[in-house]
Amino acid sequence: MAVYEITRQAAPLGSVATLRVVNLFERVYDAALRWRNARATESALARLTDAQLEDIGVNRRHIAAVAQDLARR
Repeated sequence: MAVYEITRQAAPLGSVATLRVVNLFERVYDAALRWRNARATESALARLTDAQLEDIGVNRRHIAAVAQDLARR
């Protein structure tokens, strides 16, 4: 009969704190990318004519909201 000894070791000191800091930086970086994408989308939509915006179903006063929505996806 085989005997298995299972020991569980705790995570190295500071690893949880390091993970939290890395996760924080990832969230900040992702938010910055979303913001940049929203601004680029808003700028591109603002350059379109009213007729072009109507073709894609966007009203000029909704450009900012559309850009934010697209950046969240």
